[in-house]
Amino acid sequence: MRHRHSLGREFGWLWAAFAASAAGTWLSLDAFPLIAVLVLHSNTAQVSALSAAGLAAGALLAVPLGPWVEFRRKRPVMVGMDLLRFLALLTVPAAYALGGLTFAQLVVVSVIVAAANIVFTAASGAYLKALVRPDDLLVANGRFETTTWTATALGPPLGGVAIGVFGPLTTVVANAVSFLLSALGLRAIGGREAPPPDRPAQRFTPADVVEGWRYILGHPHLRPLFFNTGLVNALIMATMPLLTVLLLHDLRFAPWQYGLAFGVSCIGGLVGSRLARPLVTRFGQHRVLLTAGTLRACWSLGLGFIGPGPWGLVVLIVVEFGLILCMGVFTPVFATYRLAHTATDRVTRTLSAWSITSSTTTAAMTACWGLLAGLTGTRAAILLAGALLLATPLLLPRRASAPQAAPREPVGEGA
Repeated sequence: MRHRHSLGREFGWLWAAFAASAAGTWLSLDAFPLIAVLVLHSNTAQVSALSAAGLAAGALLAVPLGPWVEFRRKRPVMVGMDLLRFLALLTVPAAYALGGLTFAQLVVVSVIVAAANIVFTAASGAYLKALVRPDDLLVANGRFETTTWTATALGPPLGGVAIGVFGPLTTVVANAVSFLLSALGLRAIGGREAPPPDRPAQRFTPADVVEGWRYILGHPHLRPLFFNTGLVNALIMATMPLLTVLLLHDLRFAPWQYGLAFGVSCIGGLVGSRLARPLVTRFGQHRVLLTAGTLRACWSLGLGFIGPGPWGLVVLIVVEFGLILCMGVFTPVFATYRLAHTATDRVTRTLSAWSITSSTTTAAMTACWGLLAGLTGTRAAILLAGALLLATPLLLPRRASAPQAAPREPVGEGA
């Protein structure tokens, strides 16, 4: 019997690289908006535009890269994206030190980082599927999820302390270094990666670019998950700025109370990610996917009923803990299910299409909910998002299915 279900030295380095970049990402949470406000003295509209432009333009830039990455070895692409993010982020403190930092530079860097994030995520999903056995995918995704929630719980508070002590550019430097460490970890894996699928003889066409979406929408089990996860993530993320306003402005919570609630709630993600594998072993993948996916849609409505004072803080912690617990179970099971049901030669384009859609949907929904809150009030907008989330379980796949072992048509045909 293998100790702690070891996935091998190669996965160990991949996990270490993931942990390094996750730590840097969460340590630098909201770093660009903070720099825009504290250093460049940007207004609210500019800060909102900075966040939306990075997601939307980065997603658009990543669209043609899906088919390009599909026919290349994935690990060099991942290393390249890490180094690109490292160099792009370093231009920010460099420009600041030279007295030339501008708002436009922040926008450009955020676009580059967003596009690189999408490409890296797509390539890493394909690489993971090739690296570990199908039976070990859930274990691997569970470890990634545990790492993510650990970084989520610890990163923002530590980042806040670092900014307070060393200045607003500190976490940007730390995030850049984390991508360099990730690249070094990926290089340390060593060995030779299996060759990618044969590249079509003809040049890429628009049909190749949209192949990821065509594959998802034509797949009876990926299609409902595609719409479900896109809507759920967008509705949850769209209410986060509104929740911040509700708690800190309307209800007069102290910043430390907000941070405490968020940190305690993230423990739910750690618990959920550890429960995912034993739950699947006992109840089966599809039943856990359906149950956790349904339960995670039931909590956000409670955010609209948070009141002032200690009891309001308790309600916030309970609701967020329950939501994140269900997400902690759902996410590794969903990631494993998606990889298992995607043909090997379509993984990169499928994950690219998924990430691009998620980013653009989240950006659009966040903008719309900001306008809605201005018309109806913050609490009403949060309640509406919670009510809409209750309908999203209808989009989950209702029946179990066998994994997708091969593509339905040769790559490159139909172009």
